[in-house]
This record gives sequence, structure tokens and C-alpha cells, in this order.
Amino acid sequence: MIQFIYPDENELLALASAKMPYGKYKGTPLVDLPEPYLVWFAQKGFPKGRLGEMLQSVYEIKLNGLEYLFKSRFLSTDE
Repeated sequence: MIQFIYPDENELLALASAKMPYGKYKGTPLVDLPEPYLVWFAQKGFPKGRLGEMLQSVYEIKLNGLEYLFKSRFLSTDE
């Protein structure tokens, strides 16, 4: 039997609206951060706390080619 896993809509909305609070990309939505920047965090270590969790989630989503999840959320919330 196939068991489907569905993303948490609230988590996706939080990721889609969160912005980088500091550094070179301050004010940039986390979902728009360049992949090399996220790879750097993955290699050096993500920050502690909620920001680190969110950056790691965005990294995994981009790594696995799932950016469409953000686009589909934007499309459904703009209506």
C-alpha cells in the first residue's frame, strides 16, 4: 500500500513569508536565497533555533527540486 506524505501548509506559508534577518541577504525571502548560500550553511552548520530549522527546510526543498511547492502556495494565496 502506498502512503502519501503531504507537506504542512502552515509550515510552507511560514517559509514562504520568512525573510533573512541579517547578513548579505538581509530582507531577502528565505525561499529566494541562492542555493550556494544554503549549501554553505549546510556545510558550516545552520544557525540554532527556528531560523536554522527554516533555512534547513528551504535547503532540503531546493536540493530535492521541490521549489514548486512555494510557487503553488503563492498562486493559491494570491487569489
